[in-house]
Amino acid sequence: MAGDRVNAALPDPPSQCEEENKEDEKAFGNIFAELESVDLPLGTTLRSIYDDQPNAHKRFMEKLDARIRNHDREIEKMCNFHHQGFVDAITELLKVRADAEKLMVTAQTEEVIRCRIQQSNMATTVEKLQLCIPVLEMYSKLKEQLDSKRVRQYRFCQIMAENLPRLREEIKEISMSDLKDFLESIRKHSDKAQQHRTFNSAVAKQASVGHYTKPVYSLNGRGHTHNGLMMDDDTGDEEEADEEILTAQDLVDFSPVYRCLHIYTVLGDRETFENYYRKQRKKQARLVLQPQANMHETVEGYRRYFNQIVGFFVVEDHILHATQGLVTRAFTDELWNMALSKIIAVLRFYTLNLLSLIHTHSGDQCTHKNTNDVTLKRRGQNTHTYAAKEESYCDDPDLVLELKNLIVIFADTLQGYGFPVNRLFDLLFEVRDQYNETLLKKWALVFREIFELDNYSPIPVETEEEYKLVVSRFPFHDAEIEKQDFPKKLPMSQSVPQIYTQVKEFIYASLKFSESLHRSSTEIDDMLRKSTNLLLTRTLSSCLQNLIKKPHIGLTELVQIIINTTHLEQACRYLEEFITNITNVSPETVHTTRLYGLSTFKDARHAAEGEIYTKLNQKIDEFIQLADYEWGMAESDGRASGYLMDLINFLRSTFQVFTHLPGKVAQTACMSACKHLSTSLMQMLLDTELKQISMGAIQQFNLDVIQCELFASSEPVPGFQGDTLQLAFIDLRQLLDLFMVWDWSTYLADYGQPTSKYLRVNPATALALLEKMKDTSKKNNIFSQFRKNDRDKQKLIETVVKQLRSLVNGMSS
Repeated sequence: MAGDRVNAALPDPPSQCEEENKEDEKAFGNIFAELESVDLPLGTTLRSIYDDQPNAHKRFMEKLDARIRNHDREIEKMCNFHHQGFVDAITELLKVRADAEKLMVTAQTEEVIRCRIQQSNMATTVEKLQLCIPVLEMYSKLKEQLDSKRVRQYRFCQIMAENLPRLREEIKEISMSDLKDFLESIRKHSDKAQQHRTFNSAVAKQASVGHYTKPVYSLNGRGHTHNGLMMDDDTGDEEEADEEILTAQDLVDFSPVYRCLHIYTVLGDRETFENYYRKQRKKQARLVLQPQANMHETVEGYRRYFNQIVGFFVVEDHILHATQGLVTRAFTDELWNMALSKIIAVLRFYTLNLLSLIHTHSGDQCTHKNTNDVTLKRRGQNTHTYAAKEESYCDDPDLVLELKNLIVIFADTLQGYGFPVNRLFDLLFEVRDQYNETLLKKWALVFREIFELDNYSPIPVETEEEYKLVVSRFPFHDAEIEKQDFPKKLPMSQSVPQIYTQVKEFIYASLKFSESLHRSSTEIDDMLRKSTNLLLTRTLSSCLQNLIKKPHIGLTELVQIIINTTHLEQACRYLEEFITNITNVSPETVHTTRLYGLSTFKDARHAAEGEIYTKLNQKIDEFIQLADYEWGMAESDGRASGYLMDLINFLRSTFQVFTHLPGKVAQTACMSACKHLSTSLMQMLLDTELKQISMGAIQQFNLDVIQCELFASSEPVPGFQGDTLQLAFIDLRQLLDLFMVWDWSTYLADYGQPTSKYLRVNPATALALLEKMKDTSKKNNIFSQFRKNDRDKQKLIETVVKQLRSLVNGMSS
């Protein structure tokens, strides 16, 4: 290969033809540049082509064709590059054309409306001028007569000068009388000036901007319409929304105001009129803001109150914009600030005070003697006829919610006229707290009813449909149970899915109040979490604690309560996700409030565990009270006592129920029961009222303790290591062994040694029991003192008693 490359021929030098082509391209390139850049005339350039060399024209045409092809390729590339943009532009243009046609139609419609208005104005002007024609004709005749000197000029002027002031005053009085009639009419019917706007357009607006479409849970079984104000069904809502929204000018005739203002302005007394009008409107504002005595009885009373206030300010807003200076923005702002303070005071008194009174005195009835006198009377005494209605209003969260919707619509309507309403929304936050208190009170009843109706047994499911129904209501997942065949049982009782569902319903009810408050999703999320925490930590926790303390709740029910609270605790994270899905606020957001359900259910579970230990010990005490030992028996019966066998059987059956409990709970309960049993048996032996005890009774007692030890060794609850449970009876065992074997020498010799066989035997305990046996030995046989063995045994007992006393005294010193 290397040799081939070495022997390869060198490239030929450039030929003469190629050099000529380059020269042609250079020359023609200059010509093309001139043709593409220079305007007419082109004679000089073309002449250079034909005057050059022979065949120059042919070569020029070839180069020109090549030049054209190059430009075509460049144009094609550019078109391909911009083709998609061109298509998009055409598409947008087509869309714009449709919108442009609409704009043209709209513009034409507006032009037609403007023309019709002009025609109407022209017709009105012609009509008014025709009314003035007789006056003008009389003036023309008068002028002619004055010109012809047929009328005494000065006498006429004198008459005019005398009558015109009187006519002016009469005109002023008549116009002022019309204005007074207008003011009186507008005061009585101010609610009609805005009723259509507020309770149709505002309701339709609030229904259209609602963020949440989930229907709200109603405690009394009634569903809500939009805001619960006027609509009975969706059909009515649509019909009202389709109606034309009328303005204040359509509903009220303002001509007396315009006429009086014009007359006083022409007569130069405008300031007097303005002062009178403003003074009268201030007085009317105070009357409008005064609530009726029975306003708080129904929501309709609040609606009428709001109607009057909004109607008043709708009129003032129209006067502000329709006249020049009759009222000013400063005047309307002054009126609104006065009105806002009064409105908040009224709402706070009639709403927050009543609600707080109901929550504070839940066993009382609210009665009102007048607007400023609230009295409380105990049930059974005479009250006003509407006391029961008032109490139901305060206790019903649906009605409180309806009142909130009224306040929101009232605030939104006035805000639309430019009045600041932030203080009203601040008041709604106070109402929200009371609303939540009302919800908590209602749900406390719901929880108590659920607990009362619960059977505290695992939920049986016969078919897959039943299983899916339970799982759809409560987030339960257990792989082992899912693998089991039907029928099967779920570990929790029926109250668990009911409680979970009711917590979700509470969240929906709480959410309903947060709507339309113009708050961000983060704030609404925080409100929901705080109210849910109150439900869990206060209401549900209190219901659980009261349930656990009820006397009819036994060990089986307590075990089921522990299981239920465990599953509810595990479901708390699903409640977190539930709130997140509603508000679309990520739980990782800074300052997001967490649910405290875990601590609630842990506390309830610990209380139930403690109650289990208490009730188990009480049951053991009941069996111990049935013990009937014959403390002076000579020999034992050879079998354990009946009461103890019944007690052991009870413990076995009880601990079998504990299999569903967490391991540590069952082990703690078992160890606590064994320790309590051991302590009770020891106390029985050392009872001060027991004066004598025989060896036969000790033997019988030993048989009972053996049964206890056998029960402990049978591992009634799994999880104990070795003989841990048997150690609960170690004190009894060593004490009985000491007396059964009569091994006092070993006990006294090894006392205090860590390796002592009777390490757990206290000298005071041994002394107390030995003295009971000493008294028995003395009285067993009156002739025992004449027997050498009995005398030796008695001396041994006395010697042991002395040594034990010395040990006890040594310990005390």
